[in-house]
Amino acid sequence: MKYQTRKKALLVLEDGTIFYGKSVGDREGTAFGEVCFNTGMTGYQEIFTDPSYYGQLMVATNAHIGNYGTNMEEVESDSIKISGLIVKNFSYNHSRPSADSSLLEFLEKNELFAISDVDTRALVSYIRDNGAMNAVISSRVDEVDALKKELAKVPSMKGLELASKVSAKEPYFYGEEDATYKIAALDIGIKKNILRNLAKRDAYVKVFPYNATKKEMADWNPDAYFISNGPGDPEPLKEAIATTQEILKESKPLFGICLGHQVLALANGISTYKMHHGHRGINHPILNLMTGKGEITSQNHGFAVNREETEAHPDLEVTHTHLNDGTVAGIKMKYKNVFSVQYHPEASPGPHDADYLFDQFFEAIKASVN
Repeated sequence: MKYQTRKKALLVLEDGTIFYGKSVGDREGTAFGEVCFNTGMTGYQEIFTDPSYYGQLMVATNAHIGNYGTNMEEVESDSIKISGLIVKNFSYNHSRPSADSSLLEFLEKNELFAISDVDTRALVSYIRDNGAMNAVISSRVDEVDALKKELAKVPSMKGLELASKVSAKEPYFYGEEDATYKIAALDIGIKKNILRNLAKRDAYVKVFPYNATKKEMADWNPDAYFISNGPGDPEPLKEAIATTQEILKESKPLFGICLGHQVLALANGISTYKMHHGHRGINHPILNLMTGKGEITSQNHGFAVNREETEAHPDLEVTHTHLNDGTVAGIKMKYKNVFSVQYHPEASPGPHDADYLFDQFFEAIKASVN
């Protein structure tokens, strides 16, 4: 292996707990963020480039990361969005015919600091017991006290507005201009595969920045609206919430995913809360309460919608529930073509159980324009 003398590294949690490892490659570095874990065995490149992970230190629970390299067709945004990476075994060698680079080259190109040789089973178990918290990874192993002081200054994810960090700066278009349907999408951290799923169903999408007004979106005369996924706490997104409230005054269909689901709830006066350690993985079980069928889903969120308030709301109905903990995984408005889910139907790491949600959205669009 090329890196026989890798530098020592460590991870310091905000409660003072320390885990030791080694730097990936020969880089020195330091990275801060909220530490979280994803249980997916594949899809690491999509995870690293998902805007919803902005500002987080990602722990991969799969023991080997990097073994199939990277492919630029499998990115969800224009760059890596996690703040740092923590793994058990980092694969410097990869084997896949379609790979165009190694994971190490991909990380170095994006200047991301990563550490390996960490006891990730113990770390994940600790997070599950004690909850998600801020942390720092660093090669400065002899400066623990200094790192703790720097870590203490990092803001909590609770109350943190991050959509503005990942949203488009100006509106842009996706898909074929002569497509049958026009969809106005509010970008609060949108993934490329969402746009692919909309476009392949004969839609031309205009993507608007996180702070776009309803008037700016409506002036394009779309057939429907979409609110994307994204990072951070949904409650500080006052502009997106206000825009959603204005959209709801219309009768056009609206679909929200993940952070968009939470924004839709907030627009209806439903509160959200920070979860203990969130849902992040590709095998989360969901029950569709409308059909009675189960779904295996991809998830990535650290906040959730208040169930009691949703069930008591006269205009809302819970449509999906998470079978592991009973959290709200989907809602719809009773008297409008408006619905949202707390998971990612565009992410199909194996099962395509949730694809129907896009079809459901387009059925609503077709019904509204005819």
